[in-house]
Amino acid sequence: MTLQLFAHPFSSYCQKALVAFYENDIPFEWRTLSPDQPENGAEWSAAWPVKRMPMLKDGDRTVLEATVIIEYLQLAHPGPVRLLPKNAMDALETRMMDRFFDCYIMTPMQKIVFNAIRPEEDRDPYGVEEARRLMDDAYGWLDGVMAERTWAAGEDYSLADCAASPSLFYADWVHEIDPRFEHVRAYRARLLERPSFARAVEEARPYRSFFPLGAPDRD
Repeated sequence: MTLQLFAHPFSSYCQKALVAFYENDIPFEWRTLSPDQPENGAEWSAAWPVKRMPMLKDGDRTVLEATVIIEYLQLAHPGPVRLLPKNAMDALETRMMDRFFDCYIMTPMQKIVFNAIRPEEDRDPYGVEEARRLMDDAYGWLDGVMAERTWAAGEDYSLADCAASPSLFYADWVHEIDPRFEHVRAYRARLLERPSFARAVEEARPYRSFFPLGAPDRD
């Protein structure tokens, strides 16, 4: 039975999962979540009332959250690119870096984005500044890590890089990575060159005008 991915191409967490599909050329059916396809939204919200993307359906099984979807694909639909190492300690490092990108890059980045789309009277400038400080701290820490690595968890591309790709891609639009963090900037460039993520970026390009803080043409 064909895998069904309930997602949107411009969503950062959906792109995180898409990279895993594209790395291993795993076939799936797009169930795009958009107003012009209400039947997809109805099925998605019935299965997952929290209504967060992406969601995967594999027959009778429903899999939630991008990280879990990626691990599920490795277990149930493995391909040549292993995104979680066999070695337990290496796998732990990979999961730690995955959480780093989700919690300390993606989350504050989205806080700034969501603030920008609120009515002006409901905006939170203090919260935005707090998010920007957290992102700078995260960039600084990551710069030291990436000085000694090719990919997020070592020399092999992994789940952590699936997380890093949309995190750093959008984060640099929202709160530019300072040039002094040269290793982070170089790592972001490598991620954009990876064919799996480059494909996700191109698929999302038609939606850039909806980004509330502007969509640079440089990427």
